[in-house]
Amino acid sequence: MYRVEERGLSNTTSYRLYLRNSQGQILSPFHDIPLWASESQNVFNMVVEVPRWTNAKMEIATMEPLNPIKQDIKKGNLRFVANIFPYKGYIWNYGALPQTWEDPKHTDELTGYVGDNDPIDVCEIGTKVCTRGEVIQVKVLGTLALIDEGETDWKIIAIDIKDPEADQFNNIDDVERLKPGYLAASVDWFKRYKLPDGKPENQFAFNAEFKDKDFAMKVIKSTHAFWKALIMKQSPTKGINCTNTTVSGSPSLCSEPDAATLLNKLPEFGMGDSTAANLDLWWYGKKN
Repeated sequence: MYRVEERGLSNTTSYRLYLRNSQGQILSPFHDIPLWASESQNVFNMVVEVPRWTNAKMEIATMEPLNPIKQDIKKGNLRFVANIFPYKGYIWNYGALPQTWEDPKHTDELTGYVGDNDPIDVCEIGTKVCTRGEVIQVKVLGTLALIDEGETDWKIIAIDIKDPEADQFNNIDDVERLKPGYLAASVDWFKRYKLPDGKPENQFAFNAEFKDKDFAMKVIKSTHAFWKALIMKQSPTKGINCTNTTVSGSPSLCSEPDAATLLNKLPEFGMGDSTAANLDLWWYGKKN
C-alpha cells in the first residue's frame, strides 16, 4: 500500500525517508496517512520510525515540508540511544500515529502538563521486527503517560493486527498475562534511556501505571482533534510544517508536481558512513 523513497546518504544528517502510496503519490507520514485503517473496528495506521533492536533515533521531521523520517540531531551529531543493560536499542517497534498531534499550548487535564508538539508515539509489541518507514495496522491495548522535560508524551501500547497472537491481545492486562515483564521493562527503559546522556530519569503521570484501551482511545481521539485544528490553520503552531498532498481544504495542500520538485532538489540515496562500533556496547548504570 505504501512504499518508501530514501534520499541523501545513510547514517548522515542528509538522510531522509519519504513515503509514496500505491499510485506513486508523495505523502507526508504526519498528515496524509489516515489515522484509522478501519474506524469501525478501531484499527489504526502506525508509521514505524525505529525498528525493534535498533539504536538510531529516527523520527518524523515535523518541521520540514512533507515531514520525512530523519535521524534526530544532538549537538550537531546523529543521535543514538544507548543499549541500557539488559536491553538492546529500542525494545519495541517504535513509531507514531499519523494525523495526531500533542498540542504544546494545551495543558492536559489528566497529567497537568502541556503536549510535546509531536504526533502521538506508539510501542508495537508484536513478534515481527518491522522496517523503517513501514506502515502497519495495529490495535490499541493501552497507554503510558511519560512526562518528558515538563511535557506530556503519551506512549500508546499496540500490536500489529497481523501478528500470529494478535487475537489474544485485547487490552493492557493481556500484555502482562501473555508477555510477563514486558510492561515493567518498558517503564524501566523510558525511565533510564537518557541517563547515558547525563540527564536525570524521566518521570511519569499516574505513578507509571498503564491505562487501559478505553483510556488510550480517548487520548488518541483528543490528539486527532488537535491535529484537525492544526492542519486547517493558515499559520501552524510552534514551527510545525503542514505541507501535505491529500488533505482537502488544508491551506497547506501541495500539488503533486510541487511535491515532486521538492524531492528532486534532494540528493539521490547512497551509502554514507558506517555505524559506530560502540552501538553494540551495553551501558551499565544504577538501576533504581
